Amino acid sequence: MSSDRPTLPPVRLPSDAELARDALAAPLLARAVRLARWAGPGTRVGAGGELVEELLPAAAEALGLAADEDGAAYASEAWRIAVDTGLVEVEDPADGDDDGDDGTAAAGHNLPLVTGGAPQDVLALWLDGLETVFADATAPLLDDLADAIGENGEIDLDALDWDPEREADFLDGVLGNLYLLTVSASDVGEGAGPGAVPLPALAASMIVPDDMGEPTDDILEQVSEAMMRLDDQFRVLEPIGLVEYTPVDEALMAEEGDADAAAAGDDEDVSRYGLVKLTPLGLYGVRARLLEAGVDAPAVGDLADKGADALLEGVAHFPEASARAETAQWLARREPVAAARELLAAAKGADAGSPLRRLRCQQALTLAGAEAEPAVRDVLDDPELGGLARVWLAERGAADVPVPPESMIFWLAIDTIAAQLDAEGELEELQDLVEGLTGQHSGFFDAAWRVEHPATPEVLEAMGRLHRDKRVAKAARKAAFKARSRSGG
Repeated sequence: MSSDRPTLPPVRLPSDAELARDALAAPLLARAVRLARWAGPGTRVGAGGELVEELLPAAAEALGLAADEDGAAYASEAWRIAVDTGLVEVEDPADGDDDGDDGTAAAGHNLPLVTGGAPQDVLALWLDGLETVFADATAPLLDDLADAIGENGEIDLDALDWDPEREADFLDGVLGNLYLLTVSASDVGEGAGPGAVPLPALAASMIVPDDMGEPTDDILEQVSEAMMRLDDQFRVLEPIGLVEYTPVDEALMAEEGDADAAAAGDDEDVSRYGLVKLTPLGLYGVRARLLEAGVDAPAVGDLADKGADALLEGVAHFPEASARAETAQWLARREPVAAARELLAAAKGADAGSPLRRLRCQQALTLAGAEAEPAVRDVLDDPELGGLARVWLAERGAADVPVPPESMIFWLAIDTIAAQLDAEGELEELQDLVEGLTGQHSGFFDAAWRVEHPATPEVLEAMGRLHRDKRVAKAARKAAFKARSRSGG
């Protein structure tokens, strides 16, 4: 019965304006902006666009940092972000006026966007910065580089055992898992996001096979190594505002066996092994990477400007809270009666997805409120929508709701169960629905197998599986056989 479904649940993001403010407040981008404003005409840079070493102390002081080795490192990092995002523009040494090998740099064409651009412009700058930081996070460790330097002073790539594509894929996979945990949890409790995720659990999600019971020592060692690598990577990613990160307790590095214990989940104080959480800006950034990779990663609000058909199809398999939020945004942009008419028209059909469309239509009409009543009354005689309309009117306490014919009652019952089966709700809720319907109508199956609904045989078979009374379940299976014989299926 089900139609194509999104790979991931929909994410609920703050407005672009709020995200842009978060982006400009991210420490690394904020420092890059300050350095771009500090750079004067002719600021000297090396062949790769990096600030010359003599200027690093002054750059650190411009950032309010000590003019020491750490301050210089922070300044160098921020300068590279400024260059990569176009906040600073570098002039080729060959085209400069200097007599030496140095090039020059000055404020770039993107710097005015910080204060004068639209939120989307700021977010585009931030995404460019994220690309640079992501590349840094997946680069070889300095210790590994040092070990791979040969006698000729060049890096032996074979000895390095570093595959940039493999490293990027692993970190993207980790961020994808973290994104899924976050957006899934946001639909529990009206948008409350999850707490921070323990680093051992995140590493294990990438390494431990789903069907593995007790992890082997080799698997635990791989998880431990991944934890240490992720610890380095999240330390790099935090200053761009992607994550909130509590690093691994450095005392653990000297405690033999503790990393393996963490991988096995044996330690009581899991926070010692690192905790990570995507920020709202991080959700935006990871989603952008997922979309670029071709992953279906919907966001609430994507459907607000589309037609009712796209809305009902789009929210069909959304979690309840997200479906409600998406529908509310859609309704807010439309006049109630016109919106209701469009929804009802889109809900019609005999295709496999139509029952769930009608269920989502009914839920949307509940949000539309009393003003939708004229449009609902217009479909009281429609064979597909008349039952839905009567339920909606009755729930609102409307007067003069016509009594439905028996054929409409049974058609609506089949349609409702078909929708719930497609929605894949909780088993107990489905059982309660099935048992409630059969309990309300004596001789339910004697009438149900005759219902002219394309899902009748499938629904009756499902009722036979779901009903907890064996006698009733047997009657459902017999009715399903009759319905199939009648339809020639």
